[in-house]
Amino acid sequence: MLQRDTLVAACEQRLAAQQFKDFTLNGLQVEGRERVTRVLSGVTACQALLDEAVAWQADLVLVHHGYFWKNEPVALTGMKKRRIKTLLDHDINLLAYHLPLDAHLEVGNNAELGRRLGWQFERCLDAAPGEGLLWQGTTAAPLSLDALAGQLSTTLGRDPMVVRAPGVDNIERIAWCTGGAQDMIAAAREGGAQAFVSGEISERTTHLARELGIHYLAAGHHATERYGVQALGEWLAAEYGITHRFVDIDNPA
Repeated sequence: MLQRDTLVAACEQRLAAQQFKDFTLNGLQVEGRERVTRVLSGVTACQALLDEAVAWQADLVLVHHGYFWKNEPVALTGMKKRRIKTLLDHDINLLAYHLPLDAHLEVGNNAELGRRLGWQFERCLDAAPGEGLLWQGTTAAPLSLDALAGQLSTTLGRDPMVVRAPGVDNIERIAWCTGGAQDMIAAAREGGAQAFVSGEISERTTHLARELGIHYLAAGHHATERYGVQALGEWLAAEYGITHRFVDIDNPA
Protein backbone atom coordinates (compact mmCIF):
# COMPACT_ATOMS: atom_id res chain seq x y z
CA MET A 1 0.00 0.00 0.00
CA LEU A 2 1.37 3.39 -1.05
CA GLN A 3 0.73 6.86 0.29
CA ARG A 4 -1.02 8.98 -2.33
CA ASP A 5 1.30 11.92 -1.78
CA THR A 6 4.33 9.68 -2.33
CA LEU A 7 2.88 8.48 -5.63
CA VAL A 8 2.07 12.02 -6.79
CA ALA A 9 5.54 13.26 -5.84
CA ALA A 10 7.12 10.41 -7.78
CA CYS A 11 5.13 11.31 -10.90
CA GLU A 12 5.93 15.00 -10.52
CA GLN A 13 9.63 14.25 -10.35
CA ARG A 14 9.60 11.62 -13.10
CA LEU A 15 7.78 13.90 -15.56
CA ALA A 16 9.34 17.22 -14.44
CA ALA A 17 5.77 18.47 -14.51
CA GLN A 18 6.42 21.89 -12.98
CA GLN A 19 8.57 23.06 -15.88
CA PHE A 20 5.67 23.01 -18.37
CA LYS A 21 3.34 25.89 -19.14
CA ASP A 22 0.18 24.02 -19.99
CA PHE A 23 -3.48 24.55 -20.87
CA THR A 24 -4.59 22.64 -17.79
CA LEU A 25 -3.58 21.67 -14.27
CA ASN A 26 -0.98 18.91 -14.15
CA GLY A 27 -0.93 16.70 -11.08
CA LEU A 28 -3.56 15.83 -8.49
CA GLN A 29 -6.86 17.31 -9.70
CA VAL A 30 -9.29 15.64 -7.31
CA GLU A 31 -8.22 14.37 -3.89
CA GLY A 32 -9.43 10.98 -2.69
CA ARG A 33 -8.23 8.43 -0.16
CA GLU A 34 -4.71 8.69 1.23
CA ARG A 35 -3.58 5.11 0.54
CA VAL A 36 -3.30 3.68 -2.95
CA THR A 37 -3.09 0.04 -3.99
CA ARG A 38 -5.05 0.10 -7.27
CA VAL A 39 -4.41 2.55 -10.12
CA LEU A 40 -6.70 2.61 -13.14
CA SER A 41 -5.37 4.48 -16.15
CA GLY A 42 -7.00 5.74 -19.33
CA VAL A 43 -6.59 8.46 -21.93
CA THR A 44 -9.44 10.72 -20.79
CA ALA A 45 -11.30 11.05 -17.49
CA CYS A 46 -14.69 10.48 -19.10
CA GLN A 47 -17.67 9.10 -17.19
CA ALA A 48 -17.20 5.61 -18.66
CA LEU A 49 -13.66 5.44 -17.27
CA LEU A 50 -14.82 6.68 -13.87
CA ASP A 51 -17.59 4.07 -13.79
CA GLU A 52 -14.99 1.39 -14.50
CA ALA A 53 -12.84 2.76 -11.68
CA VAL A 54 -15.77 2.49 -9.27
CA ALA A 55 -16.56 -1.07 -10.38
CA TRP A 56 -12.90 -2.12 -10.06
CA GLN A 57 -12.56 -0.33 -6.71
CA ALA A 58 -9.65 1.80 -7.88
CA ASP A 59 -7.98 4.15 -5.45
CA LEU A 60 -6.62 6.46 -8.12
CA VAL A 61 -7.43 7.25 -11.75
CA LEU A 62 -4.44 8.26 -13.88
CA VAL A 63 -5.15 10.05 -17.19
CA HIS A 64 -3.65 12.17 -19.93
CA HIS A 65 -6.76 14.33 -20.38
CA GLY A 66 -8.16 15.44 -17.05
CA TYR A 67 -10.22 18.50 -16.11
CA PHE A 68 -9.89 22.26 -15.53
CA TRP A 69 -8.80 23.32 -19.01
CA LYS A 70 -8.04 26.94 -19.80
CA ASN A 71 -11.14 28.90 -20.83
CA GLU A 72 -13.60 26.12 -19.92
CA PRO A 73 -16.56 27.02 -17.66
CA VAL A 74 -15.61 26.76 -14.00
CA ALA A 75 -19.06 25.91 -12.62
CA LEU A 76 -19.50 22.32 -11.40
CA THR A 77 -22.79 21.68 -13.18
CA GLY A 78 -24.23 19.04 -15.49
CA MET A 79 -21.70 16.58 -16.89
CA LYS A 80 -18.83 18.12 -14.96
CA LYS A 81 -20.73 17.83 -11.68
CA ARG A 82 -21.54 14.16 -12.35
CA ARG A 83 -17.90 13.33 -13.04
CA ILE A 84 -16.55 15.12 -9.97
CA LYS A 85 -19.34 13.68 -7.81
CA THR A 86 -18.44 10.14 -8.90
CA LEU A 87 -14.87 10.66 -7.74
CA LEU A 88 -15.82 12.32 -4.45
CA ASP A 89 -18.60 9.85 -3.60
CA HIS A 90 -16.16 6.95 -3.94
CA ASP A 91 -13.10 8.72 -2.50
CA ILE A 92 -11.09 8.19 -5.71
CA ASN A 93 -8.08 10.36 -6.59
CA LEU A 94 -7.73 11.84 -10.08
CA LEU A 95 -4.18 12.40 -11.32
CA ALA A 96 -3.66 13.96 -14.77
CA TYR A 97 -0.62 14.86 -16.87
CA HIS A 98 -0.95 16.55 -20.24
CA LEU A 99 2.15 18.09 -21.90
CA PRO A 100 4.59 16.46 -19.45
CA LEU A 101 3.29 13.09 -20.58
CA ASP A 102 3.62 14.01 -24.25
CA ALA A 103 7.22 15.13 -23.96
CA HIS A 104 8.88 12.60 -21.65
CA LEU A 105 11.77 10.74 -23.25
CA GLU A 106 10.93 7.34 -21.75
CA VAL A 107 7.27 7.08 -20.74
CA GLY A 108 5.82 9.85 -22.90
CA ASN A 109 3.30 9.52 -25.69
CA ASN A 110 5.80 10.45 -28.40
CA ALA A 111 8.41 8.09 -27.00
CA GLU A 112 5.98 5.19 -26.76
CA LEU A 113 4.51 5.75 -30.23
CA GLY A 114 7.96 5.92 -31.80
CA ARG A 115 9.09 2.80 -29.97
CA ARG A 116 6.11 0.77 -31.15
CA LEU A 117 6.67 1.83 -34.73
CA GLY A 118 10.43 1.31 -34.71
CA TRP A 119 11.30 4.96 -35.32
CA GLN A 120 14.71 6.14 -34.15
CA PHE A 121 14.43 9.44 -32.28
CA GLU A 122 17.08 12.03 -33.13
CA ARG A 123 15.95 15.42 -31.85
CA CYS A 124 13.07 17.68 -30.87
CA LEU A 125 12.38 20.44 -33.36
CA ASP A 126 10.65 22.81 -30.93
CA ALA A 127 12.57 22.57 -27.65
CA ALA A 128 15.19 20.60 -25.76
CA PRO A 129 14.71 16.82 -25.56
CA GLY A 130 12.40 16.02 -22.68
CA GLU A 131 10.65 19.36 -23.10
CA GLY A 132 9.81 19.36 -26.80
CA LEU A 133 6.63 18.05 -28.38
CA LEU A 134 7.67 17.78 -32.04
CA TRP A 135 9.95 14.80 -32.49
CA GLN A 136 12.10 13.95 -35.50
CA GLY A 137 13.87 10.76 -36.39
CA THR A 138 14.29 8.03 -38.94
CA THR A 139 12.29 4.97 -39.90
CA ALA A 140 13.85 1.54 -39.42
CA ALA A 141 14.11 1.22 -43.22
CA PRO A 142 12.97 3.35 -46.16
CA LEU A 143 9.18 3.09 -46.53
CA SER A 144 6.63 4.00 -49.14
CA LEU A 145 3.72 6.11 -47.92
CA ASP A 146 1.42 3.11 -48.30
CA ALA A 147 3.77 0.97 -46.20
CA LEU A 148 3.94 3.63 -43.48
CA ALA A 149 0.15 3.91 -43.44
CA GLY A 150 -0.09 0.13 -43.17
CA GLN A 151 2.37 0.10 -40.29
CA LEU A 152 0.29 2.67 -38.41
CA SER A 153 -2.91 0.77 -39.12
CA THR A 154 -1.48 -2.50 -37.82
CA THR A 155 0.09 -0.95 -34.73
CA LEU A 156 -2.78 1.33 -33.69
CA GLY A 157 -5.68 -0.82 -34.86
CA ARG A 158 -7.18 1.90 -37.04
CA ASP A 159 -6.51 3.27 -40.52
CA PRO A 160 -4.89 6.71 -40.60
CA MET A 161 -6.16 9.51 -42.80
CA VAL A 162 -3.46 10.05 -45.42
CA VAL A 163 -2.56 13.15 -47.42
CA ARG A 164 -0.06 12.38 -50.17
CA ALA A 165 2.46 15.05 -51.17
CA PRO A 166 3.48 15.00 -54.82
CA GLY A 167 7.10 14.23 -55.63
CA VAL A 168 7.98 12.61 -52.29
CA ASP A 169 9.07 8.99 -52.70
CA ASN A 170 10.46 6.65 -50.05
CA ILE A 171 10.31 7.95 -46.49
CA GLU A 172 13.35 7.83 -44.23
CA ARG A 173 13.08 11.03 -42.20
CA ILE A 174 9.90 11.32 -40.16
CA ALA A 175 8.46 13.76 -37.64
CA TRP A 176 5.68 13.07 -35.18
CA CYS A 177 3.65 14.56 -32.37
CA THR A 178 0.71 12.75 -30.81
CA GLY A 179 -2.71 14.32 -30.36
CA GLY A 180 -3.87 17.62 -31.85
CA ALA A 181 -0.59 18.73 -33.39
CA GLN A 182 -1.54 19.14 -37.04
CA ASP A 183 -0.31 22.73 -37.16
CA MET A 184 3.25 21.60 -36.47
CA ILE A 185 3.44 20.36 -40.05
CA ALA A 186 5.33 23.41 -41.31
CA ALA A 187 7.98 23.04 -38.61
CA ALA A 188 8.25 19.33 -39.42
CA ARG A 189 8.90 20.16 -43.08
CA GLU A 190 11.42 22.86 -42.17
CA GLY A 191 13.23 20.29 -40.06
CA GLY A 192 13.69 18.04 -43.08
CA ALA A 193 10.99 15.43 -42.50
CA GLN A 194 9.46 13.69 -45.51
CA ALA A 195 6.38 12.63 -43.54
CA PHE A 196 4.61 13.95 -40.47
CA VAL A 197 2.36 11.91 -38.19
CA SER A 198 0.00 13.39 -35.62
CA GLY A 199 -3.41 12.59 -34.22
CA GLU A 200 -5.83 15.07 -35.74
CA ILE A 201 -6.28 16.75 -39.10
CA SER A 202 -7.84 20.13 -39.96
CA GLU A 203 -9.15 21.33 -43.30
CA ARG A 204 -6.06 23.45 -43.82
CA THR A 205 -3.69 20.56 -43.15
CA THR A 206 -4.37 18.96 -46.54
CA HIS A 207 -3.32 22.06 -48.44
CA LEU A 208 -0.28 22.62 -46.25
CA ALA A 209 0.96 19.07 -46.81
CA ARG A 210 0.55 19.23 -50.58
CA GLU A 211 2.09 22.66 -50.98
CA LEU A 212 4.93 22.16 -48.51
CA GLY A 213 5.79 18.78 -50.02
CA ILE A 214 5.44 16.54 -46.96
CA HIS A 215 3.24 13.47 -46.53
CA TYR A 216 0.77 13.77 -43.67
CA LEU A 217 -0.89 11.00 -41.69
CA ALA A 218 -3.58 11.67 -39.08
CA ALA A 219 -3.55 8.54 -36.94
CA GLY A 220 -6.12 9.58 -34.33
CA HIS A 221 -5.86 11.79 -31.25
CA HIS A 222 -6.98 9.02 -28.91
CA ALA A 223 -5.14 6.25 -30.75
CA THR A 224 -1.77 8.01 -30.65
CA GLU A 225 -2.09 8.93 -26.97
CA ARG A 226 -2.98 5.55 -25.46
CA TYR A 227 0.55 4.55 -24.60
CA GLY A 228 2.16 7.17 -22.37
CA VAL A 229 -0.32 6.78 -19.54
CA GLN A 230 0.08 3.00 -19.76
CA ALA A 231 3.85 3.29 -19.52
CA LEU A 232 3.62 5.63 -16.53
CA GLY A 233 1.17 3.29 -14.80
CA GLU A 234 3.40 0.29 -15.42
CA TRP A 235 6.39 2.21 -14.09
CA LEU A 236 4.48 3.00 -10.90
CA ALA A 237 3.50 -0.66 -10.55
CA ALA A 238 7.09 -1.84 -10.96
CA GLU A 239 8.54 0.85 -8.71
CA TYR A 240 6.04 0.67 -5.85
CA GLY A 241 4.35 -2.73 -6.07
CA ILE A 242 0.87 -1.39 -6.70
CA THR A 243 -1.68 -2.90 -9.10
CA HIS A 244 -2.15 -1.06 -12.39
CA ARG A 245 -4.79 -1.61 -15.06
CA PHE A 246 -5.32 0.32 -18.29
CA VAL A 247 -8.82 0.66 -19.73
CA ASP A 248 -9.22 1.75 -23.34
CA ILE A 249 -12.53 3.58 -23.76
CA ASP A 250 -13.16 3.50 -27.51
CA ASN A 251 -12.90 6.87 -29.25
CA PRO A 252 -12.76 7.20 -33.06
CA ALA A 253 -11.38 10.75 -32.96
